[in-house]
Amino acid sequence: MMENYEDYSDQRSLSLDDASSADESPQGIGLSLESSVDATPYIGQRFVTHDAAYEFYSEFAKRCGFSIRRHRTEGKDGVGKGLTRRYFVCHRAGNTPIKASSESKPQRNRKSSRCGCQAYMRISKNMDSGVAEWRVTGFTNHHNHELLQPNQVRFLPAYRTISETDKNRIFMFAKTGISVQQMMRLMELEKCVEPGYLPFTEKDVRNLLQALKKIDQDDDSVDLLRMCKNIKDKDPNFRFEYTLDVNERLENIAWSYASSILSYDIFGDAVVFDTTHRLTSFDMPLGIWVGMNNYGTPCFFACVLLREENTRSFSWALKAFLGFMNGKPPRTILTDQNVSLKDAIEMEMPRTKHSLCIWFIVAKFPSWFNAVLGERYNEWKNEFYRLYNLEMIEDFELGWGSMVNSFGLNTNRHISNLFALRAHWALPYLRDHFLAGMTTTGPSKSINAFIQRFLSAQTRLAHFVEQAAVAIDFKDQAGEQQIMQQNLQNILLKTGAPMEAHAASVLTPYAFCKLQDELVLAAHYASFMLEEGYFLVRHHTEMEGGHKVIWNSQQGNISCGCRQFEFSGILCRHALRVLSAMNCFQIPEPYLPIRWCRYYNTVPSKVLQGGLSDYSDQVQALQSMVSNLITESSKSKERLDLATEQVSVLLSRIREHPTSAQR
Repeated sequence: MMENYEDYSDQRSLSLDDASSADESPQGIGLSLESSVDATPYIGQRFVTHDAAYEFYSEFAKRCGFSIRRHRTEGKDGVGKGLTRRYFVCHRAGNTPIKASSESKPQRNRKSSRCGCQAYMRISKNMDSGVAEWRVTGFTNHHNHELLQPNQVRFLPAYRTISETDKNRIFMFAKTGISVQQMMRLMELEKCVEPGYLPFTEKDVRNLLQALKKIDQDDDSVDLLRMCKNIKDKDPNFRFEYTLDVNERLENIAWSYASSILSYDIFGDAVVFDTTHRLTSFDMPLGIWVGMNNYGTPCFFACVLLREENTRSFSWALKAFLGFMNGKPPRTILTDQNVSLKDAIEMEMPRTKHSLCIWFIVAKFPSWFNAVLGERYNEWKNEFYRLYNLEMIEDFELGWGSMVNSFGLNTNRHISNLFALRAHWALPYLRDHFLAGMTTTGPSKSINAFIQRFLSAQTRLAHFVEQAAVAIDFKDQAGEQQIMQQNLQNILLKTGAPMEAHAASVLTPYAFCKLQDELVLAAHYASFMLEEGYFLVRHHTEMEGGHKVIWNSQQGNISCGCRQFEFSGILCRHALRVLSAMNCFQIPEPYLPIRWCRYYNTVPSKVLQGGLSDYSDQVQALQSMVSNLITESSKSKERLDLATEQVSVLLSRIREHPTSAQR
């Protein structure tokens, strides 16, 4: 690109005139890099255009270890003889003057790379042949600074370029939600270059994406609202709420999909509200409600974008969420530590147990304790997890004090804060509340991976709702396939107990494996009847202690002091040991929660009872029934023959029934 370059600081340090030549090098010690004659500029060298001369000199500079810039022009296109002379100089030519400071507007005065380098190439326009051409009339390659090595020169801004093709690839990658680092690795593989040898850096990619987010942000919010309305027109069960500020700009917006609302009705007893992300393309905090379904996989409930992270905004978000879910609050909600969010939950969900996600807390440990504890950090973390998983509050508090003294953390503010909030995150205080097993690293990793599947920090805001919908549909399809595969596999019974076989026929493979582990361990425990209905259960190697179990045979109720069922919905080994001793051959019905049962025990019953009056909900329920029909029918040839016969009859009857456009 041509430009008129008037830089007086450069002109003072670099004196160039018509008579200067390659032999008129600046005096003093400098660095010179010899090259082959064919690749080195020389006096009299001819070019068709000044841009061609610039490209040639730029390639020469790149091989030598520096870059160039356009310095000064003489003459103007269209005036007189037009542009007659151009100067190209080393990127370190000239000396940047220090900006005058101002109290009202402080100057940054960043360090400049310019050091008065005298290397340059001058070209002049010649018309002797009747055709305009450009000739080199001045050149020197003496530098007063070190030249870069080939593996370093490519990092100079002049050589870091992103082609239009690469830009399109980057924008496509951004929409998929992958990180900039992953983009770089993929493009290196595509171009077959070694790591770090692309013509641009991660910083260049981030700058490109940052520039993209600044384009038409107001239009982006309008597009988002338009997209939500379009989805609503196509699917009446899609729900969204939003607010505008005094300038009619988007302030807050929340949305949920029909499938998410149906899932919440069954699996919304324990919910994680993750507010640790930001949609950086719009610079807004992002909140995501997720839960755990009966197959142990995350399920999406709703999403919210907020302008501010304060009590008022969080209160609005929670009201919108409850509106989507027909006013049904979760039994337990797990969040990150946030005072404003805590206050909002107390106002909008007063009967919901508010707990802190342990994985949000643990994620901060390296920055909190790594430097403080040094080599003892891992030892301390193991002790923390041991205390976290204890059953008794007294044991936790006694062990906490011992841990603090042992590791010298008496004055550590993070330790003090954790202890002050222990009732919100430590399991001994939470065992009376249902958390759906979302207190271990396994579920936390799967939930985080699920969020990252559709969370893209680089995508345009309007694309986010569309992208999230696609990701959720993909997850649902993948989940259905996983369910099919799990049900088709023969479950291996380990104990041979009738209770185990009964549980295997009712629970999902995920829930059954949890119960099966407890059944296996129950064989290692002894039960002692203290009095009618009261038992003491302890490990066979222990002579003292144990857990108290209460069993009401008439009502079929059982409870254990460890509170595992209340906490996870899975009976503990102690209760199972008592049931076995009392000759129970099936798990009592109250201890087979619907949320851990196979789909055919839940959704179809709601359909048969008329519980799903909405057309879309009925379609989804029917799809679930068909999926389970295939699963159950494929277990034997007899079942498959029966299903084929019955479905053929049913299909014929349905085809005879008149259709209607009314829904």
